Amino acid sequence: MKQKLVLALFCLILPGFFVQAQDSAELPLRRVALLSSGVGFFQHSGNISGPAEISLPFDAASVNDALMSLLVTDSASRSPSVRYASENALWLALRSLRIDLSANPGIGEILNGQRGAELEVYAPGPIRGRIIGVEQVFHPAHGLEQRLMLFSPQGLRVIQLSDIASFAFIDEELNNELSRALELILASRDESSRNLLISLDGTGNRAVSLSYVIPTAVWKVSYRLDLGGREPLLQGWAIIDNDSDTDWRGVELSLLTGRPVSFIQQLYPPYRVYRPVLPLSIAGFAQARVHGGAWQVSRNEAAAESMDMMVMERAMPEAMASAPAAAPRMAAQTSMLGGGGVVEAAAARTAGDQFEFTLRQPVNLERRQSAMLPLVEGGVRADRTLVFSGARARGGATIHPEISVELTNSSGMRLPAGPITVYDGGTYAGDALIEFFPENEKRLISYAEDLSVTGSVSTSGSRFISSVSIAGGVMIINHRAAQEWIYTINNASGDAKRIVIEHPVTSGAELAEPASADERTANLYRFNRSLGSRAALTFTVREETPQLERIVLGQLRPETFLSYSTNQEIPANVRSVLARAIELSRIAANATTAHRELERQRQNLVSEQDRIRRNLEAAGNQSPQGQEYLRRLSALDDEIDAINDRLNAAAIEVYNANQEYENYLATINIP
Repeated sequence: MKQKLVLALFCLILPGFFVQAQDSAELPLRRVALLSSGVGFFQHSGNISGPAEISLPFDAASVNDALMSLLVTDSASRSPSVRYASENALWLALRSLRIDLSANPGIGEILNGQRGAELEVYAPGPIRGRIIGVEQVFHPAHGLEQRLMLFSPQGLRVIQLSDIASFAFIDEELNNELSRALELILASRDESSRNLLISLDGTGNRAVSLSYVIPTAVWKVSYRLDLGGREPLLQGWAIIDNDSDTDWRGVELSLLTGRPVSFIQQLYPPYRVYRPVLPLSIAGFAQARVHGGAWQVSRNEAAAESMDMMVMERAMPEAMASAPAAAPRMAAQTSMLGGGGVVEAAAARTAGDQFEFTLRQPVNLERRQSAMLPLVEGGVRADRTLVFSGARARGGATIHPEISVELTNSSGMRLPAGPITVYDGGTYAGDALIEFFPENEKRLISYAEDLSVTGSVSTSGSRFISSVSIAGGVMIINHRAAQEWIYTINNASGDAKRIVIEHPVTSGAELAEPASADERTANLYRFNRSLGSRAALTFTVREETPQLERIVLGQLRPETFLSYSTNQEIPANVRSVLARAIELSRIAANATTAHRELERQRQNLVSEQDRIRRNLEAAGNQSPQGQEYLRRLSALDDEIDAINDRLNAAAIEVYNANQEYENYLATINIP
């Protein structure tokens, strides 16, 4: 009620207050292209004469995209410009005026805010004076009342606001500011809409176009496939939504399918860069300093002190200079960013694998309305088949194959992904889904299950050696892990049928049986087979995974070596070579054992010598018992000398045996 009173008074006070807006040119919407990525291309075009201003309204959520993509085509304009109100522009603009209407004030608040201004009031006769203020007074009969206090040539006048019929400011600039504030409020009455004002300075009659890309509802597609006729018929419909506030009248509509790069950048709201606050470069004042007492020092002490000061002076500038030096560098970077001198180019929209559908007839579609329009219709090749999913049947489950059709896209178009409703025999048969469908490509669609056919799959695994090679003392055994999948499918109906068995591809495995598949996708093998009436089909798929085993023969333990040499999967020539290697290894091991036995015997003799020497020291060498100890020491020396000769010969035998074994392993070459 307060706002209505304010506007009514302003209209009474200021006749002709609302300024007639300058006539602007209108460019009708001529072309719309909707993309499956969620954006739309819009083009306005027409003829204009002379300079013109064109206003384009946008939803607030679309302004960023409009500013990013707006394209103005006018051959006669040298300096076209685009103006618009920035974010929070109304509030900021109203706050900047001398008469502030940003908080939706009443008459009393407006007049109180202009204290000192000269005013002419009609209550009911004219009264002119300067505004002292507006006070609120409680009246027992009328409640709270507002009184205007004016200083007039006749003295102080107090006027009830309810008695005022009209008033006007004497200062024409105040009236102009009030008029501008009301214009801003009127122009911004729709908070969800933003206007871009395109100014064209060209002359003469000419063709002009404006185009832009903004977010739109994604267009959809749905298909119908009729299998009941002599020739299968595919019909596709595009579902579009005009979710804008503009009616489409005679618009050329195009529908694009693809995956272009598209993004949003915040271009509409003002953006400010942070700048650090640095202290002023002012000399300031000197700090007070107290001088302490002094004493005499020698020349050596003075030289050492001077050296210490030099070290400090070298270290301190490096530490102290780091802080002041960083500030100018930061200030330089900030000024370059904040000043707008550097603009970073962003990645543009890339052209993907797109296909465009342009409707033959212009489209009429009212705002906030949707429509379903014909996209494609024609005969297609459709081959009936069953599809048995090996993935679903794994784990011992018994399943029914899916009733399917193998479609060939002979429409000459790249058909977008969408649902397919299948009709057969004049009635509904089921629903299916199809991915993006390039021309001349084949696709399987499944829309029901065949309850007369059942199937299951069982599996078994094994592992075998495929080849063995030896080189440089290293034996490489190539194993193959085999997995067999046995499909068993039973047909209880009296009709023979074609069936496609889909077998999941095992990562890293190779298809061994059958030698190849009829078709291959990224994750599936497909095998086409015939299923007789009231018959069963057994089909085996064998996959083999290669596995490599690398063995250093010189590091094998004897029992492991023996297991390889007796393994019947290893070829005979490899086993004979391994048997010879085992024999040489045994010879080297026996030589090592004999050498160790001689070392043990020598150690026993040396220990016995030590015992006898201790006894000799106790008995003395002149005693009869001492003489016996001397004789026994001499005999032990002879035995040790003899065993030393045998040890040397045994060591040579160990070396030769090991050398022969190692040389044999190194020279084995079996590819």
